[in-house]
Amino acid sequence: MTQQHPRAKARLAVLISGSGTTLHNLAQHILDGQLSADIACVISSKPDVYGLVRAETLHLPHEVINRRQFTDTAVFSAAVFQRVQQHHADLVIMAGFLSLLHIPPLFENRVLNIHPALLPKYGGRGMHGLKVHQAVISAGETISGCTVHYADNQYDHGPVILQRTCPVVPGDTPETLAARVFEQECIAYPQAIEQILTRR
Repeated sequence: MTQQHPRAKARLAVLISGSGTTLHNLAQHILDGQLSADIACVISSKPDVYGLVRAETLHLPHEVINRRQFTDTAVFSAAVFQRVQQHHADLVIMAGFLSLLHIPPLFENRVLNIHPALLPKYGGRGMHGLKVHQAVISAGETISGCTVHYADNQYDHGPVILQRTCPVVPGDTPETLAARVFEQECIAYPQAIEQILTRR
């Protein structure tokens, strides 16, 4: 009988630009044994964001690669992926990361993003945070949700891995809809990562 060896834990590089709620969710799933991975590093595109405090509290390696210090997207992207490689990350997880990345061939289909709407609707440059939820409400949609997808070199573009939905209810504000969508994000992102790792 062939002995089954447990799958080696994948190393995740988590990219943030803000409060780090998605980072916290992923870390919690790992601590609870619901996601077989380790967070190898946290990289923020902005200094002085609360996500860095979360990373510090979770004792995760973290640093800032400040997007404002780079005039060129390609140079910024190269700096990010250089650090990702130095941490031997298997997957790159965009977690509220607002900067466009040029993804090198080595990392094609290894960079994931989550968007708080059902792509291809309500995505693209500038469509993040409450702007997305306001657009959904203004359009009279009755269903919203979130999309986990492979990132490519365009905003909110690339093959969809999975989507989860939730209702848009009468009287919703961008804030109330955001809270309902985030509940689905907390399920969808770990689920998508685990799904990919199971296939590897």
